[in-house]
Amino acid sequence: MAETVPMPMCPMAETCKGMMQKPLSNFALLLPGFLLIVLGVAVLVEPRILVWLVAVALIVMGVAMLIMAKFMRGIGKRFHQAE
Repeated sequence: MAETVPMPMCPMAETCKGMMQKPLSNFALLLPGFLLIVLGVAVLVEPRILVWLVAVALIVMGVAMLIMAKFMRGIGKRFHQAE
């Protein structure tokens, strides 16, 4: 029968432990909340802002997808050259 030995610490547990030892500042967590509230109020006051926010989000996502596609193509070329 095989002898059981304690498993080394999981990498995820190490990451969580490190995050708990160095927590984010409270300001870093409050800033996105305040920003979302301000944007929500701005949309209520001037609904046309919503159109601009959606347009900006779509443009940013499109650019991010193009960058990711270029990155993936580069990885694919390196992989095929290594063969």
